[in-house]
Amino acid sequence: MSNYPLDDPVSSWPVADIVEAWGRELPGAATESIGVITPLWRTAKALADDRRRTLAALGVDPSTLDLLSVIRRAGEPYELTTREITRRTLVTAGAISQRIGRAEEAGLVERAPSTASRRAVAVRLTDAGHRLIEQTVRQLLEHEAGLVESLSAKERHVLAGCLAKIDAALG
Repeated sequence: MSNYPLDDPVSSWPVADIVEAWGRELPGAATESIGVITPLWRTAKALADDRRRTLAALGVDPSTLDLLSVIRRAGEPYELTTREITRRTLVTAGAISQRIGRAEEAGLVERAPSTASRRAVAVRLTDAGHRLIEQTVRQLLEHEAGLVESLSAKERHVLAGCLAKIDAALG
């Protein structure tokens, strides 16, 4: 079994060279992470760039996708309070307010008094917002499924588990 990218001679990833160089230049330094972190970092950048290009082609910016997605995933009646949106997106309240303003101007969401609290404001998908998010997510998921199709279902499951452990360690 391959220890990609460390022993993959056709790989353009210079991970083995990086490990060797740091081992030579800083003897005793913990270089074990390089074979994991360097490919993850490069892959994350490539995926982020790909997602930006894909969303641009679909005519949706990432922050609008994030806002509409969190509301759509909430289920019917497809509305959340601004506080709940902030909690679920891990974005500041100020940034959420700006996103809501832009989406409201575009006719994708509307604000209304919340049934949860007299002081809360609910943000609800409009019909146009609902159509846009469903169409965009379907196309984005289809595209991104193609990016991981070279992995078997088992490999995707193992990779997802490993990434979840790293994510938990960072959090």
